[in-house]
Amino acid sequence: MFKKFVQYCKDSFNELAHKTTWPTRAELTHTAMVVLSASLIIALVVFAMDSVFKAVMSGIYRLGI
Repeated sequence: MFKKFVQYCKDSFNELAHKTTWPTRAELTHTAMVVLSASLIIALVVFAMDSVFKAVMSGIYRLGI
């Protein structure tokens, strides 16, 4: 049982150290900018929807419906 665990750890380290392709700094920066941009756009869309919903609900409450 312990031998299997040790072998698993060795294989995991070998794969992580030698078989994994890590992104370059430029790729990482580009991907981070895409994620940040998408997050900002989604936040703005949610803010706009919330503002519209708030205005609609305020109008409905003022009418007393």
